[in-house]
Amino acid sequence: MSTSPPQRLRDWIAAPAYPWITGGAVTAGAVVELIVIPGGVTTTVGVLVSAVSLMWRRSFPPVAVLTVAAGLIGFAGDVNLYLAIMVSGLTGCYSLGRNRVLHPALTVTGGALGALCVNLVHINTWSRMDLPVPALWERGSLSLFAESFLVTVVVFGAVMMGDAVRSREETRTERSLAQAQLIAMERQQAAEAERAAIARELHDIVSHSVSMIAVQAESATYTTPGLTPEARDGFQQIAATARSSMAELRRLLGVLRTPQGESALTSPQPTLDHLAELVDQHRAVGGTAELRITGERVALPAAWELSAYRIAQEALTNARKHAPGARTVVEVDYGADRLLTLRVQDDGPGTDSRPGAGAGHGLTGMRERAALVGGRLSAGAGPDGGFLVEAELPWGSG
Repeated sequence: MSTSPPQRLRDWIAAPAYPWITGGAVTAGAVVELIVIPGGVTTTVGVLVSAVSLMWRRSFPPVAVLTVAAGLIGFAGDVNLYLAIMVSGLTGCYSLGRNRVLHPALTVTGGALGALCVNLVHINTWSRMDLPVPALWERGSLSLFAESFLVTVVVFGAVMMGDAVRSREETRTERSLAQAQLIAMERQQAAEAERAAIARELHDIVSHSVSMIAVQAESATYTTPGLTPEARDGFQQIAATARSSMAELRRLLGVLRTPQGESALTSPQPTLDHLAELVDQHRAVGGTAELRITGERVALPAAWELSAYRIAQEALTNARKHAPGARTVVEVDYGADRLLTLRVQDDGPGTDSRPGAGAGHGLTGMRERAALVGGRLSAGAGPDGGFLVEAELPWGSG
């Protein structure tokens, strides 16, 4: 694919050989100028050093200080301003701003002081050449410093141009990195959405069918008359196998629904024992929360423990988002009828001030987690106001 002329020019300027080519060209021009218009030793050395040092301005940016200094010395040594000094000096100032060798304010200040010194040397030279030079504070004396003012303005412009190019390239680099991170994040979110979609499909298509097999096989032992003991055992075995498959399917669904980087197979998952830490975290970010536990602690299957924890976590997140500063109560009831009840209620504003309170992504995820283990979840205004999330997770059939 062909590139545009501006892009080809930028590629050539960015090439490693570019400083050597341009520095060599300026040096050759300086030599020709010195042959045509010979200068003194100071001028000759200053012009040549200023031009030659351009070759290293990219590999060693601080050399640009030498470029500018040598150019000013070469200009101070003669009343003639060589074209090579102008080119090398401007390029050196641009390089100092482009690479931020010094802060731009320090660079411009140094260039202004150097220009003033050169101007003073020239004023002294004009006096010795019997040129009419007015004394300081006399009429017309300020015009003697027009040279230093002009050089300062030129230095300021070159340095600011280099600094602007540097800032633009840094912004372009940051934008490219941000765009790459955004693309990676979008790909990760798309992958997680696909995993969640697969989990929902498996839950809707497979788990319902397998649970129906378990129910029908188990009920057949009571509804079918005249079954032999062997047939009855066979039906019980079918029901047991179906329940075992359901447990394995729930574990697989948990893996699919786990975000990337939180592998359910290799990373320890939080349980209801971690609810106290979750409530402490809620308090640490400025929330007010209380944990209440009733009933005897029962070690539930991993899927139930994780689902209950995630529901409580999302409910606390919603409370912080929609009711900052509200008092939140987390209640866990280990029911005697093998039913785990989880309630998270805050005393903040009700559903009217919570956009999408009935169908938000967080509530949808909580409902899916409850359905994943055969439970149900309700969310809405609490009996005493505020907002209530209540999940009932039966765990005896797993």
